[in-house]
Amino acid sequence: MQVVVSSLPAGLPAAVFMVLHVPSDSPSMLPQILGRAGPLPVKHAEDGELVRPGQIFIAPPDRHLTLNDGVIRVIRGPRENRHRPAIDPLFRSAAKVYESRVIGVILSGHLDDGAAGLNAIHLRGGVVIVQDPEDAIAPQMPRAALQYGGVDYVLPLAEIGPQVADLVNQCRRDTVKHKKSNPESISNEAMENLNVSRPHEGHGVPSAFSCPECSGVLWELNEGELTRFRCRVGHAYTMTALAEDQTDALENALWAAMRALEEKAALSTRLSEGAVDPKMGLRLKEQAHADRDYAGAIRRILFRDDKEKQLAS
Repeated sequence: MQVVVSSLPAGLPAAVFMVLHVPSDSPSMLPQILGRAGPLPVKHAEDGELVRPGQIFIAPPDRHLTLNDGVIRVIRGPRENRHRPAIDPLFRSAAKVYESRVIGVILSGHLDDGAAGLNAIHLRGGVVIVQDPEDAIAPQMPRAALQYGGVDYVLPLAEIGPQVADLVNQCRRDTVKHKKSNPESISNEAMENLNVSRPHEGHGVPSAFSCPECSGVLWELNEGELTRFRCRVGHAYTMTALAEDQTDALENALWAAMRALEEKAALSTRLSEGAVDPKMGLRLKEQAHADRDYAGAIRRILFRDDKEKQLAS
């Protein structure tokens, strides 16, 4: 981000909006860091303030940054792709409001947040820029964008800022010809899903999967080659993000099961020691032994997964 910000000129005749996946429970120093990197002023976006050219707005921790016809909205909202703030809500809302005047940029990052939003920008006739995966520290997000986002430019990090400034200035001089969105090529489902996630968003079909966060039914939404999932509450996932969250949910369930079994075994042992009936005491000891065996089996699964992860890394 610092490299891009440093190459944006003072007085840029466009507003710049940035989303970084930051922890929700810690303050973000990103405005101060980026403010020292380049000539443009940088601040955390505030709900209800007006869009201003020549200003960089940063999504604050634990809030989605979205746009609504010249007004910035900063909302808590449901997590998307395991994140809040997430990139997709910003891209989708910008595409809906500003259509071909939007330039969407994806930089280095893990998983595939932003790919669906870039697709929305592409469908509305905007320009899509992606950092070259070979130039990225974490190439997953750029690669996902290349797969789904309808990319116009694939550039190394150092060339992205100058390209953005050039596109903005071309647009201002009315010498650039924007791609025209073709309404006939965009399904009603895809168009309706350009919106920020809401319970009434789009037309999907119930999937066989449940939401890892709230356990609600996930609705499957297909946008070209990209498949998304969204529950009625509004939690949204790409297939990759859903797989990651389900893996975490499964691991948490296994740890909880192991803890419950070990606690049950400990309680059965104590009861057996104070049992008046010798047969009851023996049954309790056998039950404690079985529960410890079950807990041990789960422990081996969990630690085997840790070893596999270490080998993969």
